[in-house]
Order: sequence, then structure tokens, then C-alpha cells
Amino acid sequence: MIIAMVHFLAVASPGPDFAVVLKQSIQHGRKTALYTSAGIGTGILVHVLYSLVGIGLVIAKTPSLLTGLKYVAASYFLYIAWHGLRAKPPERAINSDQQVKAELEQSAPSPFKAFSTGFLINALNVKATLFFISLFSMVISFETPTQIKALYGIYMAVATGLWFSFLSLILSHPRIRNRIITKGYWLDRIMGLVLLILAIELVIGSL
Repeated sequence: MIIAMVHFLAVASPGPDFAVVLKQSIQHGRKTALYTSAGIGTGILVHVLYSLVGIGLVIAKTPSLLTGLKYVAASYFLYIAWHGLRAKPPERAINSDQQVKAELEQSAPSPFKAFSTGFLINALNVKATLFFISLFSMVISFETPTQIKALYGIYMAVATGLWFSFLSLILSHPRIRNRIITKGYWLDRIMGLVLLILAIELVIGSL
């Protein structure tokens, strides 16, 4: 119960995962956002795996490894932020749901690219790394069987995927999407700015 509550608070708090799901929902529609959400949930398994085998503690106690991971994460955040900050308003007005759907499907990335975007944004999230290191070292005792720890990890991966899938369904609902689609590029820019700030925070924290 405690693990579920701690995990939910961590997942529900705004961060790069939410920024990417919001961007995908508005810019590319429901299907792309759902693939991205599945990638985010799967990315959780990376953190679970290295926490189970003890690599997480090695990373935490090796400043050079943690710094390197922060730079890799910052670089990827900058890559996503660059595309968000360069978002432009639509070239013409969109007047119908059918036209909106056609525009989104035309510009949408492949399912694999959408999935990999979600996977990488979570797997490279250093804050998630620190969260799981803390969770597996403090909340879950050393005596807890590996099978139970693995079940906790699978639960968190599934719960994360479902949470962001729920957000994808809400954010990509026709009424919500249609109200903000013409101004969606501003959301892309805002989310790009958020990711830029997170990247700068990671770099400064590594100095």
C-alpha cells in the first residue's frame, strides 16, 4: 500500500513524462500518445532491473557514473525541447473533426518511434533513477524476496503505463483537443521550455 501511494505521487507529479504525453496527445493524437505511454511504462522496467541487481547502488555511489547519466539525460531532454520550442502555428484553419484527424495522422510518427520516445524519456530520467534507488533501498527491505521485488516492479510499470494512457485519452478527447488544437503549438513550446529547464537543472547539478 505504501509503495503504491509513493509511486502514484511520483508518477502524478509533473515531469518530462507528462510533458511528452501532453505534446503527443495535442500534436499527434490519441494513438501516438498511447504508444508513448506504453513506452513510458516499459521504461520503468529499466529502473526496476538495475535496482534489483544492485547496479542502482553502484550508480548512486559512483559520482562519475551518475554525472555521465545526467549528461546523457540532459542531451535527450534538449533534443525533445528543441523540437517543442520550434513548434509553429498551423498553416491553415482546421474546421472539422475529420480534418483534424487527417492532419494528425499525416504528421504522426511511427508506432515504434512514439514508443521509443516514451521509453527513452523515462529510462533516461535521472530523477526516476534516484526515486527507484531510494524506494528499493529504504521502502523495500533487503530481506524481501527477489520475486516479490520483481512483482512490485511489474506493478509500477503497468500502473505507470495505465496512468499515462488515461491522460492520453483525456487530453486527446475531441472536445478538449479541438479547443486547443489551434493553440497547441504554444503547449509544445511550453513543454519544450519545461524540458529545457530540466536539462539545465541536470547540467548545473552535475557541476
